[in-house]
Amino acid sequence: MEILKIETEKKRFLDLLLLADEQEDMIDRYLDRGTMYVLEDQGIKGACVVTDEGEGILELKNLAVVPGGRRKGYGRRLISFLEDSYRGQYLRLQVGTGDSPATVPFYEACGFRRSHTVKGFFTEHYDHPIYEEGVLLTDMIYFQKEL
Repeated sequence: MEILKIETEKKRFLDLLLLADEQEDMIDRYLDRGTMYVLEDQGIKGACVVTDEGEGILELKNLAVVPGGRRKGYGRRLISFLEDSYRGQYLRLQVGTGDSPATVPFYEACGFRRSHTVKGFFTEHYDHPIYEEGVLLTDMIYFQKEL
């Protein structure tokens, strides 16, 4: 297993990134200014993008794992990599997600705690309704963990 930093042609991984953020223009808002990593384990299994949000906050903007690679520890491995790589450079790792039965328990199990909510984020910023596991996402729930 290897985690590689992607510095050029990040859009070649767009299909993977769209698994976690299903609207391309939303990905465009952070992809160029973000730092991207891919996890390879006999092929690409996952990717993530992080951005510097100021005030000591590193934000995980996208964390995607290929469907056949889910529940195999790849997402947790990427988060651990970020923690190890950025500890001492940032105070907190932050992630925003919908109030979904799939993602909320995952981030909580990874040690994140609820921080704040942005009401109506998904309905205001996406051009179509976003559903995850049958749940209509409306608010962005932010989670943070200390680095």
